[in-house]
Amino acid sequence: MDINLDQIIERVRNYEGLLRKRPIEDVFNKLVLNGQPGLQLPNFGDDAAVIPWKEGFLLLAADGIMTRLLVNEPYAAGKASVMVTVNDIYSMGGRPLAMVNVLASGDEEQRSKVVEGIKKGCEKLKVPMVGGHLHPDAPESSPSLAVAILGYANKLLRSHLAKAGDDIILAVDLKGDKGCRSVVSWDANSGKTSEELLYRLEALPLIAEKELAQTGKDVSNSGILGTASIMM
Repeated sequence: MDINLDQIIERVRNYEGLLRKRPIEDVFNKLVLNGQPGLQLPNFGDDAAVIPWKEGFLLLAADGIMTRLLVNEPYAAGKASVMVTVNDIYSMGGRPLAMVNVLASGDEEQRSKVVEGIKKGCEKLKVPMVGGHLHPDAPESSPSLAVAILGYANKLLRSHLAKAGDDIILAVDLKGDKGCRSVVSWDANSGKTSEELLYRLEALPLIAEKELAQTGKDVSNSGILGTASIMM
């Protein structure tokens, strides 16, 4: 079946992973741009909030996990909660320091699998989970999990600095496989040592510090094209 460019554009525009991003702008404008003044450097689209600190920047990010992933694959959801937040810090040229979480689950088996996944993710990516909050009375059919992470960067890769004529480079580990069954994902972590993963991730802060690039964004569930469109 032949597909022309207009059809591709239409499919990308109506892709679920991209449509889920649309409400963010309204929330961002109300809570950040019109919020309390401070030292933060707000920008719609960055993977983490930027706070000037000493000679560099603190990076503060948070991610929530889709309910269907928590219900169907709680262990994978726990691992993913660590991976996605860690990626947010590295994608902005930073290095993770520590994480906290908020977990809501009233089912002991479900909760245990989520926690085991979180533990595995922390061990694999060498970032400590230093605290959190638990709601032990959420129904098994509607659990929730959110993780916040703190990082530090000497130089930044930000999402709004791309301009006409720039080259776009996709940083991806092709030595992986299909990830979770409940969501579209790519698993390049399983089967690799911590040292292998961190060696690859360390390329991003080094790129920022050597000023080889000024723009960057983590590929989210909006996909490669969707993420590129958000970045531009």
